[in-house]
Amino acid sequence: MHLRDVLNTRLDGARSRVLSAYWPIKGEPDLRPLMTELHAAGVTVALPVVETKAAPLVFRRWTPETHMVRGHWNILVPPHDADVLTPDIALAPLVGWAAGGWRLGYGGGYFDRTLAALRPRPVTIGIGFQQARLATIYPQPHDIPLDVIVTGAGVQTVKDTP
Repeated sequence: MHLRDVLNTRLDGARSRVLSAYWPIKGEPDLRPLMTELHAAGVTVALPVVETKAAPLVFRRWTPETHMVRGHWNILVPPHDADVLTPDIALAPLVGWAAGGWRLGYGGGYFDRTLAALRPRPVTIGIGFQQARLATIYPQPHDIPLDVIVTGAGVQTVKDTP
């Protein structure tokens, strides 16, 4: 099973769902072709944006026609006038990961801070490489485990999700 299959299962065919993806940096898996494909199929795609440092992320609507601008850490993001959305499913890149759904990111804490604030909490899917698996990330009290991890080697379902 691959990412497309996992998303189709999680989207449940309901094209009114909002999927948060990410713009790839530093060798992360590039989901842009999949984002374009899902958009064409009627899925609403959003991208995370750091609008305030040390605060939860904001998710702005993305389409293949969106004129992207440079955001925090020089990452391309939708402009400030793009619609703000709340994701039903959130994809997150994995710098590293461990059994139990633990995710290692770039250390800013934005993803965990956002998950702690979102109600209802979206289904979370980590996207990364099998070789990035670690024995542990030494989770801290503020860390929030992901629901599913997808690598080129397959899918690790961490817990049952809606």
